[in-house]
Amino acid sequence: MHSPSGVELAGLASLVVAVPAVALLGNSGRKHTGAARRAHLLLAAAGAVATGAALAGLVSDLFLTHHSSRALGQAVAVAMALGTLTLLTGTLMLPGAAESRRAALRHLLDGLIIAAAVWFVGWILVAEPTRILGGLTPMGCLSALLGAGVATIAFGLTTILAMHAHRPRHITVRASAGVTLVAVAATALPGGICQGSAAAILVGAVLLPAGLVVVARAVKVADRPITVTRDVIQRGTGYAFVPMAAMVLAGTYHLLAGGEFGGFGFIGASVEGFALVGRQYLALGDVKSYTLQLRQREAHFRELAHTDPLTGLANRRGLVRALREPASRHRPRTLIGLDLDGFKNVNDMRGHDVGDAVLAEVGNRLRANLRTGDVAARLGGDEFAVLMWASPEEAMAAGQRLLTVLCEPYETDEGSVFLSASVGVAASPAPGDTGELMRDADLALRYAKQRGKNRVERYQKRYDELLRRHSVLENELRHAIEREQLRLVFQPVVALPSVRPVGAEALLRWHHPELGAVRPDEFIPVAEESGLINMLGSWVLDQACAQLAQWLTAGHDVWVSVNLSPKELHAADYAGQVAAVLEKYGVPPQRLVLEVTEHAVATDMDELIRGLVELRSTGVRIALDDFGAGYSSLGQLRNLPVDILKIDHALVAEPESRTGTAAPLVDVVVRLGHRLGLEVLAEGIGTPAQREVVEEAGCRLGQGSLFGWGVPAEHLETQLRTARPTGTRAVPAPRSRPAKVAPSAPARSQIVMLGPGMRQVRAVLPTDPAFSGDQDVRSVDAPREMGQS
Repeated sequence: MHSPSGVELAGLASLVVAVPAVALLGNSGRKHTGAARRAHLLLAAAGAVATGAALAGLVSDLFLTHHSSRALGQAVAVAMALGTLTLLTGTLMLPGAAESRRAALRHLLDGLIIAAAVWFVGWILVAEPTRILGGLTPMGCLSALLGAGVATIAFGLTTILAMHAHRPRHITVRASAGVTLVAVAATALPGGICQGSAAAILVGAVLLPAGLVVVARAVKVADRPITVTRDVIQRGTGYAFVPMAAMVLAGTYHLLAGGEFGGFGFIGASVEGFALVGRQYLALGDVKSYTLQLRQREAHFRELAHTDPLTGLANRRGLVRALREPASRHRPRTLIGLDLDGFKNVNDMRGHDVGDAVLAEVGNRLRANLRTGDVAARLGGDEFAVLMWASPEEAMAAGQRLLTVLCEPYETDEGSVFLSASVGVAASPAPGDTGELMRDADLALRYAKQRGKNRVERYQKRYDELLRRHSVLENELRHAIEREQLRLVFQPVVALPSVRPVGAEALLRWHHPELGAVRPDEFIPVAEESGLINMLGSWVLDQACAQLAQWLTAGHDVWVSVNLSPKELHAADYAGQVAAVLEKYGVPPQRLVLEVTEHAVATDMDELIRGLVELRSTGVRIALDDFGAGYSSLGQLRNLPVDILKIDHALVAEPESRTGTAAPLVDVVVRLGHRLGLEVLAEGIGTPAQREVVEEAGCRLGQGSLFGWGVPAEHLETQLRTARPTGTRAVPAPRSRPAKVAPSAPARSQIVMLGPGMRQVRAVLPTDPAFSGDQDVRSVDAPREMGQS
């Protein structure tokens, strides 16, 4: 035992400061959770080991009797080296240092590469013949060498973390730098004890608490979120060439200076080589793993590119891929196209969330009803397809089964949804011809919709002819007006029983120079579908009003009716367009009747009433065509602002039926119309027997082939001239007549009470000596009727 010097006592006092730093690390560990908590507690334990070894060694060296300072120094060096290495392990476990154990090992090997180079260059500098430290070179003191090795490892790891740690890097780098200070202290303190150097002991005693304090302050925020900015293929490896270059230059200098390679130099070179080989092995593993991940991601995204995200079925691209696969020679390939009828209403009325739920359920039902090898796909919206390896007959049976399944109710959070479906089936015409197969299935599906929906149709070759015909009609119809291919004919409306023409219905006809006469029931649906109906309707209205103006100028007491498409009725300011045409030709509004078919009532009732009210405000009259076709109800009829009912020809076309005569039905409709204050017109009268039934029912207006087909305007004008009234003729009293008009002054309008607080103003027909109290009429028709008689 010897008396400690002031320098040694100062070193002892400095070591005492390390105790609060260790306590600070332990307290920080208790405040954190997860991986950060484990790293902090490991750092605290390692700091306690290093501090305890340093205190024990220094106290033993100062106050206890011992025989060998070298043995004490070695013991202290081993204990502090273990503590320092544990500190390095804890640093690698901090959040932000490495994202995985493999990455931590990669950092450690990178640090060993730099550490081995530093060790080798350091050995060159302190060994013979350079001997840069001169007499201060620690010779024969293994404790200093052990600490120096750990310090170089800490320095190399700090360098790597400064380059490759995740952001923010300063936290990890500060912790690693603090461990490096501890490692230097683990070199100086045991070396000072071994060589009896008070200055070295003081340096180690000061650096140890300083390093622990740096570590403790750094790890307080080490669990904050980090940002991963680079992946394995973006990490630079140029740093490995710098250590190797330094080793080569130092070794060359040592040999040129006459030095020899000893065991320490061999250790440094060996560690460098093994570290490089290990790092290369890890790098190859990383590249292999990364390549496998890329392939998996590529396969995943390729599958996503062929999959519908909502239903999990194949999408259009996936269906095309399946179609391109070789077909079986024994089982032909068949494609089934499916489309939900009325699905747009689900999105509009219930919302897209409910619509998506329905589509997802459709996907589940398709998957549950397919055989192994069949491919179901969602082509877009509510359109689906199923590719089957089956004969057309088997596919038709499968289509019927799928139709039944898809028509079952869909249960959603908003309640049950009821939908039907249309199905088209097409067989593959030739192997590999995917485009033609999809086209054929689409045509069959389209035909199923045109034939009433909720049915299965198999593709036929004539569908191609229909499609080409449709395309030609659409293209030619766009130029029909400017090429003067359209004309109007007028079918007379007569008063019963006098059979005097009192009005006419304007019917559109199209005669093409190459196609010939195109039927209205063929080109009107084309105009509806292509959006040309508004253009045609405007032309018809203009031509009809022009002709009506000529007849009125010539003194004919007549009115003209024009069929109105629902799309025209819903157009913006259609009432204003009608008023402008009437003003253009000076036609009294009550002389124009606009006809709307009964099936338009089955669409949007509120919108229909709004449009009709706007039209009636212009003074024109409204007629409900095809009444009795089965769409409207009596409750709707009470609310519709119409002036006349046109009895559907089906009620009068065949007086004899399997239930007896049709007179009771005609009589009921006539009585109903009169009770509601409406005039009734029977259309489709083709025989004297039908005329007799209508007259007996009390109907006072008639139309049909018995009184004349649609004829040019000049022919109808001839009929008007020859049928001028020559005197008053009595009219047989109907079974139920509406309220009579005062004979002294022909009324132009009447107010009819429909119920409490409800009334309807209707215009009456032009004066006719043979038709007492006739009313004026008007009709709005669907595009199907615009050109039909």
